[in-house]
Amino acid sequence: MMARLLVFGDSLSFHGPDGPCAADEARLWPNITAAELGGSADLVAGFGWTARDAWWSLIGDPRVWAELHHVDAVVLAVGSMDTLPSPLPTYLRTGLRYLRPDGLRRVARKAYLAAQPRLAVALRGRPVVLPAKLTVHYLDTAVKALRILRPSLPIVGMLPSVHRADSYGRVHSARDGAAAAMAAWAARVDVPMLDLPAVVGEHVLSGRGNPDGMHWGWEGHASVGKAMAALLGPLLDREDKPAAP
Repeated sequence: MMARLLVFGDSLSFHGPDGPCAADEARLWPNITAAELGGSADLVAGFGWTARDAWWSLIGDPRVWAELHHVDAVVLAVGSMDTLPSPLPTYLRTGLRYLRPDGLRRVARKAYLAAQPRLAVALRGRPVVLPAKLTVHYLDTAVKALRILRPSLPIVGMLPSVHRADSYGRVHSARDGAAAAMAAWAARVDVPMLDLPAVVGEHVLSGRGNPDGMHWGWEGHASVGKAMAALLGPLLDREDKPAAP
């Protein structure tokens, strides 16, 4: 079996035990999944990406448009970052990078990073980066668009991961509700979902992953990569074929 995968991801797709890695690092889970299936993976991802960012990439990146005509399956590996506490609105938090002069930007960022865990605890994890209703909306919109373009293209997703990150006060109160909403949506639209906590939860919560308490070690990437290959393998026969003349 050979498969070419297009993976929309967040930093869980390219961050290893010591920091971020190039997309072709063989130990990252998308590449492990592809290797298990005898193929290759094209990763489209960014730090903190949510389901909304994946949708924006799908409709705004011409490289993605080209890839969609050639891949054998799409993995929507987003949703985990949506559930994180976000004391500042996303547009303000992401806008910190644009502050000038540089000294002001560094001071503002340092103040935000210091306040974030305290506010996450004080506000009990609310608000979140992206409400579950919007996560489901963007995933659903992406799936509908993909099925218009490639009606039989296999599409799979992921339920949100877990964390023990001090940077978020070890608070993750929105995760269970978001996972339930995503699972219900996935059942309605027939998108199989990999249950990340079942695969990598113990790895993260036991402290065997990245010291930041959120990203995974190579053991975690290997587990997720193999589990995703097992989920995808039976679906690849659904790939759309040209109509017979």
